[in-house]
Amino acid sequence: MSMDSEKAFGLFRGCAVDVLQVEADQIRLETRFIEDLDADSLDLLELALAVEEVFGVRVVEEELRGIETIGQAYDLVYSKL
Repeated sequence: MSMDSEKAFGLFRGCAVDVLQVEADQIRLETRFIEDLDADSLDLLELALAVEEVFGVRVVEEELRGIETIGQAYDLVYSKL
C-alpha cells in the first residue's frame, strides 16, 4: 500500500483521537504520550491495535518499547507501509 505521508498521518491522527480521547490539534509529531496526553502503556497498545486495523500492518508489543512521542509511533507505522 503506497500512501503519502500527509494522508497517512491524517489516518494515524484519527486513530489517536479515537483511542486517546483527545483533540486532533493535540496530535503533533512532537507530542509526548505520557507528559502531554497522560497516556499509559495500555493506551499505546490500544492505539497500536487501532492502527493495525486501519493500515493493515502488524505492530508487535516489543516495537512499542521506547516509543515516547506521536512522531516515533507514526514513524514506526509509516515504515511498515
